[in-house]
Amino acid sequence: MDTVKVVELVGESTESWEQAIENAVHEASKTIDNIAGVEVYNMTADVDNGRLVEYKANVKVAFGIKK
Repeated sequence: MDTVKVVELVGESTESWEQAIENAVHEASKTIDNIAGVEVYNMTADVDNGRLVEYKANVKVAFGIKK
């Protein structure tokens, strides 16, 4: 049976929540091999002058580790 490790991250974007998620996974992939999935469990945003200005997504990234 494979062993899976999970790390929690916060992705940020000025464009969208989807981009915030992609940014988190992309940055994680620079130092983590074998990313198998992502769980998005919270999305928030900063507001300025009644407009959304920065999107944030809390994600859990799962990846296999070698035995």
